Amino acid sequence: MSGMLEYENDMFLSCMQEDGLTIAAKGLAMEKVMVNMLKVYSDPGNLVLMLGCSDAEEQFFKSELEKDGCTCLPKKITTDVSTGERERVYRDGGVLYITTRILVVDMLMERIPISLITGIIVNKAHRIVDSAQDSFILRLYRQKNKEGFIKAFSASPVSFSAGFCQVERVMKNLFIRNLHLWPRFHKTVSSSLEVAQPEVVELHLHMTNKMKEIQTAIMELISFTVKEVKRLNPHLLTDELTVENTISKSFHKILQQELNPIWHQLSGKTRQLISDLKTMRNLLVYLTQYDCITFYSLISALRNAERAIKSSSGWVMLDSAETLYLASKDRIFASLGPSKAKQAKTESGKEKSDIEENPKWTIVSEILDEIKEEVKKFADDGSKETVLIITKDDRTAGQVQDYLEIGAKRLLNRMFNKVLGEKHGMRNEERPKEAKNKGVGKNSIRVVGQDTASGANKESEINLVVRGLDSGSYLENRNLLDNLAPRFILLYDADVTFVRQIEVFQANNPKLKTRVYFLMYKGSVEEQAYLTVIRREKEAFEKLIKEKNTMVIPEDRDGRTGDNDLLSRDASKPSQLLVESQNLASRKGGVLKPSVQPKVIVDMREFRSELPSLLHKRGIDIDPITLEVGDYILTPSICVERKSISDLIGSLNCGRLYNQATAMSRFYERPMLLIEFDEKKSFSFQGKYYLSKDIQYSDIMARLQLLTIHFPKLRILWSPSPHATAELFHELKQGRDQPDPERAATLGVDIIDDFNSDKYNPQVRDFLAKLPGITTKNIFAILNNCENLIDLVQLTQEQISGMLGSQQAAAQLYSSLHDKIEVPEASATNSKQQKKPVFKSRFKSKKKT
Repeated sequence: MSGMLEYENDMFLSCMQEDGLTIAAKGLAMEKVMVNMLKVYSDPGNLVLMLGCSDAEEQFFKSELEKDGCTCLPKKITTDVSTGERERVYRDGGVLYITTRILVVDMLMERIPISLITGIIVNKAHRIVDSAQDSFILRLYRQKNKEGFIKAFSASPVSFSAGFCQVERVMKNLFIRNLHLWPRFHKTVSSSLEVAQPEVVELHLHMTNKMKEIQTAIMELISFTVKEVKRLNPHLLTDELTVENTISKSFHKILQQELNPIWHQLSGKTRQLISDLKTMRNLLVYLTQYDCITFYSLISALRNAERAIKSSSGWVMLDSAETLYLASKDRIFASLGPSKAKQAKTESGKEKSDIEENPKWTIVSEILDEIKEEVKKFADDGSKETVLIITKDDRTAGQVQDYLEIGAKRLLNRMFNKVLGEKHGMRNEERPKEAKNKGVGKNSIRVVGQDTASGANKESEINLVVRGLDSGSYLENRNLLDNLAPRFILLYDADVTFVRQIEVFQANNPKLKTRVYFLMYKGSVEEQAYLTVIRREKEAFEKLIKEKNTMVIPEDRDGRTGDNDLLSRDASKPSQLLVESQNLASRKGGVLKPSVQPKVIVDMREFRSELPSLLHKRGIDIDPITLEVGDYILTPSICVERKSISDLIGSLNCGRLYNQATAMSRFYERPMLLIEFDEKKSFSFQGKYYLSKDIQYSDIMARLQLLTIHFPKLRILWSPSPHATAELFHELKQGRDQPDPERAATLGVDIIDDFNSDKYNPQVRDFLAKLPGITTKNIFAILNNCENLIDLVQLTQEQISGMLGSQQAAAQLYSSLHDKIEVPEASATNSKQQKKPVFKSRFKSKKKT
């Protein structure tokens, strides 16, 4: 890895000197700081854990350390690594990538020496509030390790602007007292990047008249939809719901987060209007990014009569929508006019209409011609120059590549035949397209050679590379610049992160004079969306700077002194503490009654939820075990199966919940079904928000009623949130014995099969259950030892007593089968009625062999 810039060096030193949360602007190469930090701690004498990294980031860090000659490379621990092997890896030290679920279990089981951990590095720290496992890991770590470090990084300042005191909440969960901010307008950052800046050529393109007409119509539809949402929901007070914000990429994600708590209260029309806003934004993206044929096909699909009535709020019926459709149609059938569009179904090759080209295509051709002339004029040594074209996605990259290979006319004719040919007639192509770049996958780089570029002659020495940003991670895009070292870069689609990466690349390579061509439609939504992203990031940093200056941070925030409230495991209320202090055994000299540490057995798969962390915080020890029956074992007699709303619906549909209830009822005296709601949503089971279209509220309740009828011992617990569930579990455990982990682990499905009622004839079982002396405990003894009813009748009373284990029950059953019953004589009125046939059928059990 190349040397560090001045601001990167300052960022690295500030992170190494003290624990803190580092928030940097996107594209400022914060990953280089993390790589150098990992290089410092990549030693067998250290044990450093890395959290929050994706697979691509893990591979990037490992490859960069390998390039720098690091011998102790990071290791990754997954479920494929056995328990004994994990303990050996922990003892060997170094930097470890590990999943949160495995780390939580190993910490609780004390397989990892927590006191010997050097420190923990948290990536994507803005997610720490929503990730219960990361918070649980840090709390377990800080409870037993007061000396190790915690360092957190984030490249999403906008994420800290949502909510109340978001950055303070994140720092509280991270046990961090220091906040380091590195915006693009930071003095050190600006001075470092101004040393060597790329040459920027801004090309403000003019949209065609039809494109302007379409954009105006879409913006009118967006304005109408926003006003309609506010009219239907006057109580909805959110600053995010503006026409300007709707064109940003993150608008719908932020809006959904704010509306989640009240989503169930919104009408169906309001929810559809919000969905339509997303559709309209996609139309704006398609307008400037793709060709007119692709855009027209999308408009035609949305204008479908059935879809317009059922799948929209009615915006397709407005005048602006009609203008949108006619203008998009005129871009293809301009010479014929909209009234004569159907006449395009003439013979092949006789169309007189000219399809409107994307204005950016022409500019790309002109730029390439200019670059070729410059390279041909100044490149005396015969070296090739690399030209990099950056697009938003692979679809746009493919269109640009095809345009450069076969030209605009043939490309549009081919797309017309593919999309509209069957309806409006085929267009002739001059020659079939040759197979180029066969086998190019999603994450591949499209390379257009000198002999395939539009109008390129074989004398021009340039390598043309077309890359879609969405085809790979931001780290892959950064490596692309380092590997290709392009002399010319064409930004077909603007992206803030990649623009910053170009600045950092130029600062690291001052001798390479990079020229960047910035293509953007003047006065378009594309330009406004780009500026909105920059504005939102700047406002987020300004808010963070203000909060940093006014933030009051307690001395025990880092958890090193042991006074931090988050490290406390006592959830008792002050009133309870007062009662417990007075609860002395007066006859024993005022000595406190001995207390037993409460314990709950938790299934390993439940560590994806927040509940185990909350139980541990309330002072309850967690014993992680792979359970076949139940999810939580509170006492020897209480077993709880936890279900979220979506899981409950799925379990009822597939019948899994019936089998789980059967298992709990068989092995535990008090089986319980916990239905847990999302704390961010309403504690209400009624409403369409939780249910899919093919399931109604009445169906779910009817199935729950049937479940309680079949299992009388089953109790249903309703909880509004995981916090309420933890408090409920704490109350259920008071005054009761602790569960046995060995017994809970031995109960499995293979044991249940010997007592599964489904293997027996239900009519036989119901008949036996009604006989005297037969109970739910001894009925299986009869079913397992008797083939049919004749075998039961032929048994002696002593043999029945041996099966049932009770002489009294055996006497009752034997008497009911063998004693003669006197039937009263029929009355005169019933003497002529036909007698019922004698019951002689044999009942054969369906017992499995």
